[in-house]
Amino acid sequence: MSVTDKLASRIPGLADRVDRSDVVAVVKLHGVLTPSPSPLARGAINLAAVESALTRAFDHDRLKAVALLINSPGGAPTQSGLVAERIRQLADRKGVPVLAFAEDVAASGGYWLACAADEIFAHRTSMVGSIGVISGGFGFSGLLERFGVERRLHTAGANKSRLDPFSPEKPEDVEWLGKMHSQLHELFVSWVRERRGDRLSGSEDLFSGDVWLGQKALELGLVDGIGNLREVLEDRYPGAEISIAEPKRPLLAKLGLSAPAAASAMLDAVSQRAVWSRFGL
Repeated sequence: MSVTDKLASRIPGLADRVDRSDVVAVVKLHGVLTPSPSPLARGAINLAAVESALTRAFDHDRLKAVALLINSPGGAPTQSGLVAERIRQLADRKGVPVLAFAEDVAASGGYWLACAADEIFAHRTSMVGSIGVISGGFGFSGLLERFGVERRLHTAGANKSRLDPFSPEKPEDVEWLGKMHSQLHELFVSWVRERRGDRLSGSEDLFSGDVWLGQKALELGLVDGIGNLREVLEDRYPGAEISIAEPKRPLLAKLGLSAPAAASAMLDAVSQRAVWSRFGL
């Protein structure tokens, strides 16, 4: 029971004047999925950052539903799984439906999050899907040779230095990475099939890593409808109070600072920007 409800129950006549409308809680999940968010980046999603917002959202006494407002190009698969599992845990405990709304993009890990919902909606211009796995990096071995720098790397364990960016790439390392990608892809596909079930079409391209606009995503069964948060909630829950819960923001974002605090923070921001840029955003 909320503080307002407790007061209302104790003061005669007040209960009749207190707003008893239903509540739909909205959680904003905006940014790249990463375990270590940058203070300069364009938002980040991980379990530590969204836990308090999710808990608040599901804690309303008159809760009718929880809406996830998703704008994410993906990122770390583990954080995708952890956040999605927490959403399902809270939803099952509370016994309320969860609706997901894709904004600009709900792709890769962003779509993994959307699948935690019972229903998914997209705008006709939203980019949805990208059910696949990707990783990238740089190779600096030639750069070291050019400047006469000798790389000294000492390990115990034959595979400890796999994919070291300062050493020449080895075919066996690439093969190992490919197997890891395949295993993660299988887990992603399994999660989507579990959550979407027979709503999915039989298209061969469904799990190719491709991305589609809202209407095509609807035809493929990746989403359940075309619409935005306000219109869908007003239709489903007329008169309900909309309560927005936002995850914690990095300190520099709260202060409105845009200058780099450190070189590492700037690199993190550039890395996350590159993830957005794959979708032209």
